[in-house]
Amino acid sequence: MMFSTKGWPHTPTGGSAAVLLLVVGCAIGPSTTVNLPPPGSPRGATAVTTDSVRPFLDSLTAARAAEPAGPGPSRQPIRLDPQGDLAWLEVLRDTQLVALVRMAAANNRDVQAAIARVREYRAQAGAARLALFPALSANLAASKNQVIFGTFDPQNFDAVQLTADLNWELDFWGRVRRLSQAARFDYLGRDEDRRAAVLSLVSDVATAYLELRELDASVTIAEQTLASRRTTLELARQRFAQGVISELDVRLFESELAVPAVLLADLARLRGAKENQLRHLLGQEPGPVPRGLTLDAAVQAVAVPDSLPAELVLRRPDVVRAQRDWQAAAARVGVALGDRLPRFSLTGQYGTQRPDFTGLFESSAEIYTLRAGISIPLFPDGIPGHRHEAAQARAEQARAGYEQTVLGALREADDALAGLRFRRDQLAAQETQVLALRRALALAQQRYESGVSSYLEVLDAQRALLGAELGLVGGRRAYLGATVALYRALGGSWRD
Repeated sequence: MMFSTKGWPHTPTGGSAAVLLLVVGCAIGPSTTVNLPPPGSPRGATAVTTDSVRPFLDSLTAARAAEPAGPGPSRQPIRLDPQGDLAWLEVLRDTQLVALVRMAAANNRDVQAAIARVREYRAQAGAARLALFPALSANLAASKNQVIFGTFDPQNFDAVQLTADLNWELDFWGRVRRLSQAARFDYLGRDEDRRAAVLSLVSDVATAYLELRELDASVTIAEQTLASRRTTLELARQRFAQGVISELDVRLFESELAVPAVLLADLARLRGAKENQLRHLLGQEPGPVPRGLTLDAAVQAVAVPDSLPAELVLRRPDVVRAQRDWQAAAARVGVALGDRLPRFSLTGQYGTQRPDFTGLFESSAEIYTLRAGISIPLFPDGIPGHRHEAAQARAEQARAGYEQTVLGALREADDALAGLRFRRDQLAAQETQVLALRRALALAQQRYESGVSSYLEVLDAQRALLGAELGLVGGRRAYLGATVALYRALGGSWRD
């Protein structure tokens, strides 16, 4: 996946005040429209395509894909959708995992806190938008007054006043609009933080669930190995009773029986801890976790994309958040520029006033005030000018941060796709190894029962198969974990 940053848009620095004065009714400052750079050519994980090992790995993958999938969902290709969200979970075809993720999204406290922050910034954006409209207030006041005019005696009077007051800054240059825009971009940025929290949670739940299924599969392998070695031990005891073999063979088979037993105890401990970790992510107390598909069935359901369009990363929460920060900073440049220009205001008051509440609503008690004003900064290049320069510098920082975030997202997506492709090659090799070792163990047992070979061949075959089967389970989990990593690198943009 290649992505060129040539032609990145630059934040305008604003024209002179003389030019801006001619643009009446337009919002001052740089544009907040981000022209995204064109995506580069899609790139797959091709780091070893020219290596001599590549044809061999492809042949292993083709051989494994040609085998019957067995129980579980059928393999279906993945369609990449820039508008997708959580539908990526259907890629693994595990309805139980989908249910767990939905439960986590509803109960996780970090997500709930992120949602509350979104509400906070949405309210602030709404308050900033109200500044575009006149501020109205109703006032009721009663007072006792004494005033002196020149050398006359003090004058005392009572007053009851009921008025409606208006205060409105005429947004002649768009300064207030820029304030509203900045607040809106802040709100949209916090919404991306919420998306990022959900994305991280989904990834963590899926990873923990796959690790739990790996432990389940490892327990099954250990139990099957224990049962198989018990059978071998019984056979050895029978042959020892018949005088065919020595006691040494029996003792060695007994010692090998302890290996899967010890492994089972350790796996049980790890599985309990992993269930508690997953329940914590779900926002629940420790306890058992329901299971869905096996790792093997989930692997059969996943099809690896050979490449992906670069524009997918532009929808990642961190990329969009960086974009919103840049837009908000650009809007605040306009606010700072507006501080250097005259401000126009309109204030008014309308109501009634009487010495007491009697006749307060009669026409003779009517009072009103209407005032238009202008405030002109005398030294616009002083403090307002420095604020403008600071706002421009912050916008440039935000632009650079956005560009850097995009480049980092592209790197992560490319690494994730490469990792997924290489995990697939590794998995094909591990599956081939396990098939070969299973056949080797069967042959070793036949030779041992026939008296052709010694117990050492059986012991070596058993040890090699146990390690290979555990490695295969780990490889399947790593392959599915790489699928989750690619989902996370793309911002959850898969939909089939």
